[in-house]
Amino acid sequence: MTATPDLGTSRLASPDLLRSVFRQHAAGVAVITARGETGPVGFTATSLSSVSAQPPMLSFGISTGASSWPAISGADHVGVHILGEHQEQLAATFARSGADRFGAPTAWREGPEGVPVLDGVLAWLVCRVVARVPAGDHRIVLAEVVLGDPAGSGRPLLYHQGRFNGLRD
Repeated sequence: MTATPDLGTSRLASPDLLRSVFRQHAAGVAVITARGETGPVGFTATSLSSVSAQPPMLSFGISTGASSWPAISGADHVGVHILGEHQEQLAATFARSGADRFGAPTAWREGPEGVPVLDGVLAWLVCRVVARVPAGDHRIVLAEVVLGDPAGSGRPLLYHQGRFNGLRD
C-alpha cells in the first residue's frame, strides 16, 4: 500500500528520521571481511553498491566506531560476500557486537591476498581497496574487484523493517 505524502507531517532531518526511512528500503545483505592484525574481521553490510563496470568497482559504508574499522582502515584487500536467504544466522552473527564471528559454526578459509572467504555464499569477491572517503561518522570504502565467484545457488537474503527476509514470488 502506498500513501500520498502529507507534507504537513514531515520531520526535520535526524538520525532517527534517516533510520525510519531506510527501514522502508529493502537491501541485499553482504558480509565484508578482512585480515586484521590479530585475526580475521568482518561485519554485515547492507550498504553495498556497484560503482563502476570499467574498472569493476564497488562501495560499502562502515562506521568509524565499528570493531572492524581498525582492520578495514588499514587493509589493502577486502572480501565481499553476498548472502543467501539460508544464511540469516550468519548475517546476525556478523552484525552482533562482541560475537565470535569466525568461530564455529562459521565456515571459512583464507583466500587470495589473505582475505577470509566465507563458505556457502551466493557469490564472493576479493577487492583491492582504492579509497576511504569520510562521510559523517562513517567511511565509504571504494574497492576494485580483483577476482571472485558468482556461482553459489539460492535466493538472496534481504534486510527490511529491521529484519532479515527472503524474496517472495
